[in-house]
Amino acid sequence: MSLYGRHVSLIAAKPDIERAKEAIIKAFETGGKLLLCGNGGSCADCEHIVGELMKGFMRKRELPEEKKLEMIKNADFIDREWLCQLQGGLPAISLPSAAALNTAFCNDVNPELIYAQQLMGLGKSGDVLLCISTSGNSKNVCAAATVGRALGITVIGLTGKSGGRLKEIADICICVPETETYKVQELHLPVYHYICAEAEKYFFDD
Repeated sequence: MSLYGRHVSLIAAKPDIERAKEAIIKAFETGGKLLLCGNGGSCADCEHIVGELMKGFMRKRELPEEKKLEMIKNADFIDREWLCQLQGGLPAISLPSAAALNTAFCNDVNPELIYAQQLMGLGKSGDVLLCISTSGNSKNVCAAATVGRALGITVIGLTGKSGGRLKEIADICICVPETETYKVQELHLPVYHYICAEAEKYFFDD
């Protein structure tokens, strides 16, 4: 059963979910990457998404033979068994993971800009920034969205029913139809699982 069959309440958000999926696939296809930011449970969601994209999620993602041969050519001492175990990955970075950088910038400069600062080193036109906030009003997430737009990065918001300030900033905003934090998070998970699965299906064969 499809995402929208299993979660009928998400049908209203379908156009934005599909637009977000296409934007992320396009970024990967053209050499871009996915950057993610969020706080608390949304921070955990960032890590979860990276885990689904950077290794096999629903498919094995075995390396193509030509990729294995290229790697052997570059390092003929590589363990051949590794080449059977390594999997294809889609480039995704969780900005909350940079604990040393984030705490340093928070302490020395401005905690509101901890994610925005990372975009100055990591972000480029052609990338996508996924900003997750159940309220849509998290200051550091909205600051990242603003700086992302200024850098020419496609910004996707993943929020609750109202969309908050993030809805006004993002290029695409997925507003799931709930207002309580835990209920919003319960709907965020099937949304990003769907996007990850669709991206994987697009780039990798079984």
